[in-house]
Amino acid sequence: MPHAVVTLVNRPTVIFNAMILLVVFLNACTAVVGAGATVGVAAAQERGIKGRAKDLRIEALVLTRYLNVGLKLTTTIGVEVYNGRVLLTGATKDLKLSDKAVKLAWSVAGVTDVINEIQLEKGATVTDYAHDTWITTKLKSKLAFDKDILAINYAIETVNRTVYLIGIAQDQSELARVMAHANSISRVINVVNHVKLRKKAFE
Repeated sequence: MPHAVVTLVNRPTVIFNAMILLVVFLNACTAVVGAGATVGVAAAQERGIKGRAKDLRIEALVLTRYLNVGLKLTTTIGVEVYNGRVLLTGATKDLKLSDKAVKLAWSVAGVTDVINEIQLEKGATVTDYAHDTWITTKLKSKLAFDKDILAINYAIETVNRTVYLIGIAQDQSELARVMAHANSISRVINVVNHVKLRKKAFE
């Protein structure tokens, strides 16, 4: 009688693959910029298709690092990656947790910068989270429907009504429009800009 074949799967590998799929799915949900958007949207980004794929992989690896160490970082720390620059947001009372998040992010290959915007204060309430989600959604909508802004080039996080921006602006004028939109939202108390200006071809 033939023996049953048992395949052993490496747990970290399973976690990493699941994180890749989750990050790709969540980012795909926010990649549409206006009606009639196509799969060519990713190519329109300043970082291009390969750059976007690299950033998604880095983001998944950072989140996997957080899971593997057994810390509950994924529930308190937000991660956005653009051109290898990792933006960490969130709120915690634990300074050690914040430091650990930064250290783990730096341990991922391909990371060129880690921007620590984790707020060291009491945890957010359900109401705070609802307000933050509303602000982020509102700002994404404003950028998407502004014909003078390439919204696909911006990533947005909101924590305790502070808006964090990262990405690439076509020029100073576009960035000024993005900042104005963010500041125009009623519940926003602060806007933190980590957006870089697009390099010109002759530079």
